[in-house]
Amino acid sequence: MDVTRRFADHVIQTMRNAIEEAGGNEVFFVGKINEDGMIVSVVVGARGNEDSVIVNENAARGGHVLIHNHPSGYLRPSEADQSIAYNASDTSMGFYIVNNDVTDVYPVVEPIKPRKLQYTNPDEAAFFLSKEGPLAKKNPNYEERPAQMELVKEITAAFNGNKIGVFEAGTGVGKSFAYLVPSILWAVNNKERVVISTGTINLQQQLFEKDIPAAQGITGKKIKAVLLKGRQNYVCLRRLSDAVDEPSLFDDDNELIGKINDWTKSTETGSRTDLTFNPPDSVWTRVNSESDACMGGRCPFRENCFVMKVRKEASDANLIVVNHHLLFADIESRMNGAGYEDTAVLPPYKRVVFDEAHGIEDSATSFFSESFTRFKLMKQVNLLYRQWKGTRAGFLVQAAAVSTAEDFSEMADSRVEAIREAVTLLDQDAVLLLENDFNVRIHGANAEAYDSIFDGIAKLHGAIAVFNDLVREVLEKIDDKDADIPAVWEAKTVLHRLEGYVVLCNDFVHWDEHGDKVFWMQKVRMPPKTPGEEATLFVQFYQTPLDIAPMMNKGVFEPLDSVVCTSATLRTENNFGYWLRRTGAGFVESERLAKNSFESPFPYKTNVLFGVPSDAPFPDSQYYQSYVEQTVPRLIEAAGGRTLVLFTSYDSLKYTYTAAASALVGKGITLFKQGDDDRFRLLENFKEDTQSVLFATDSFWEGVDVPGDSLSQVIIVKLPFAVPNDPVFAARSEDLEKKGGNPFMQLSVPQAVIKFRQGFGRLVRRGDDRGVIIVLDRRIVEKRYGKMFTTSVPMSRRMYNPLEQIISAVEKFF
Repeated sequence: MDVTRRFADHVIQTMRNAIEEAGGNEVFFVGKINEDGMIVSVVVGARGNEDSVIVNENAARGGHVLIHNHPSGYLRPSEADQSIAYNASDTSMGFYIVNNDVTDVYPVVEPIKPRKLQYTNPDEAAFFLSKEGPLAKKNPNYEERPAQMELVKEITAAFNGNKIGVFEAGTGVGKSFAYLVPSILWAVNNKERVVISTGTINLQQQLFEKDIPAAQGITGKKIKAVLLKGRQNYVCLRRLSDAVDEPSLFDDDNELIGKINDWTKSTETGSRTDLTFNPPDSVWTRVNSESDACMGGRCPFRENCFVMKVRKEASDANLIVVNHHLLFADIESRMNGAGYEDTAVLPPYKRVVFDEAHGIEDSATSFFSESFTRFKLMKQVNLLYRQWKGTRAGFLVQAAAVSTAEDFSEMADSRVEAIREAVTLLDQDAVLLLENDFNVRIHGANAEAYDSIFDGIAKLHGAIAVFNDLVREVLEKIDDKDADIPAVWEAKTVLHRLEGYVVLCNDFVHWDEHGDKVFWMQKVRMPPKTPGEEATLFVQFYQTPLDIAPMMNKGVFEPLDSVVCTSATLRTENNFGYWLRRTGAGFVESERLAKNSFESPFPYKTNVLFGVPSDAPFPDSQYYQSYVEQTVPRLIEAAGGRTLVLFTSYDSLKYTYTAAASALVGKGITLFKQGDDDRFRLLENFKEDTQSVLFATDSFWEGVDVPGDSLSQVIIVKLPFAVPNDPVFAARSEDLEKKGGNPFMQLSVPQAVIKFRQGFGRLVRRGDDRGVIIVLDRRIVEKRYGKMFTTSVPMSRRMYNPLEQIISAVEKFF
């Protein structure tokens, strides 16, 4: 058959060269076709011998046709070929066999020709945000932003070219509109779905309620956008009904469940954020939706199910707005067999925009980690089976009513007690071993010291497994007609979770067989329920991915057509190398990777003073904390309040807050401290009181958006280096060192720089903001690596002077 009708000339030559380089043996190729069915590019997926070659499924994901050569020249398909052809047709791919000279071809399965796409003209996309565009006509004071115009063009080109786009956009560039306009145009013109993934639910809300409607008005395109949250954010009507019918032992819980039940009669969304009160997790987890507890089409409440409603809405949406955690849940499902053509957690999609992409590694690490505590474990066990004052209850007891299994209650009593005893002893042992440590990582040098922990986990593993056998026996003797009884369904759900704990325990005991995981323990302090009681100490056992880059490449960057990643902080030392390596985007072929940075248009040089006290002790000095406690109140007073003080240690925060509260008595300055209220209320109070100060750590380094006078000074107490003995960080550092890298310069410093840039970015949120940033850590000037921090933030007026001069400058600035 004529190959020139199916292969472009340069593709034929590429394949001939590859086959020759493989010594005439079999070579597996993946080809891409154009709208006419012509193969216009190929990549080599694998090389074999004269009789066979493996099918590289990772490479296959990105193409339209699987191709391999028969060195014999006989092109009829073998049984193995027929099997490949069957699988190819299942995924809408074609399958061709060629000879070694690529002069003859046997098409076993014809590929489905790609739909003709309507590409967006980058200049036309940028026009919507130009000084002549519709946005400018609506607002006479509108100012065109050159950086935003260029960013729109780059994102549009990434969509057109099926590229991975990595774009840093400084504060004020307007990145939300810069990706929403191309996303809307692409989705409408090509009838394709685009997923927007954000770092937080708050940003989801802002996009959905404010930015998307505005972008829709700018483009004049009618679109359907849906905001999707993880299903645990929605109430489950079936579980709520069960909770109402089976009252808790605690009256307060029953009252809250009654209020939630009343609320479901009027809410349109069923989302926890729409409640006018905030139920504790202990109540919400009894009634929220859970994927493994969902009965789907068999649920008696399916017609009014809030999750079903929002998913139905999403099925024909142009834009779906999610957070990173929900997107990773979908990616995990697809990687585990759901594929990319059908609905998994989300409807199918080919293009994703990651906003706040600097947080991808942390989000993926968190999502793909697994853990257990004695409380989490016993909660699941007690859901199945528990005793209270001589009465037995739980899903297993209810399910047993329709099971033909013999009476199991005494056996269940002993097996539940065995689990309780094993996990309690394990926890007590772990608390004692961690007496002087907050956390510990299991590794070759210390594993022997934790033999008793491994023995305890092994006993727990056995106790859970034996109990699971009993539960399984009861459930297996239930007739199919009773399988949809809620208690039976819930029992199966909890059993599935307990089976997961068995696997986790086994992995933990055999930690040295899982080099791609980090196994660690962390001591947790539970505050007393009533004043005067002692706090409860317990240990959480974790399994965390060592490196999420390969997973991200396999699950996101390889199979999707286009992925756009944007944030104000992706670079260190003006390059993307660190972020690309950590997220897996570095695996992408250079010709498919588009990256650029767009500086903030805000006038930092005139509006910002950046000061570092030259006479401050170094952070490792015994006098450093007392210096901080004396200096912070003086800087706060110099600015008249309106300060965000960022710490890397909560202990340092508490001591400094106490010192400031004493020093600022009678000054008319209100002090707020992280931990005294929830994040939202703290920020709202801080915004409203223009002479207030917020002392915060960790999560407040990013996501704080307080424009105007309420935030005019940011004090960074210490450069935000990760704690060296943090288990995951230590494991990643060790892994980097084994590979010949420098953990400090390639991991510690870049990670700290990105977090520092986030903290720095809290000050200027709009063009007329003015303020001061003070860094008390003079390593930023005196250490060689300090330049990596200072060159990563916008140029401003800078001072490296004694504290007295800096305080004087702050007073004059305001």
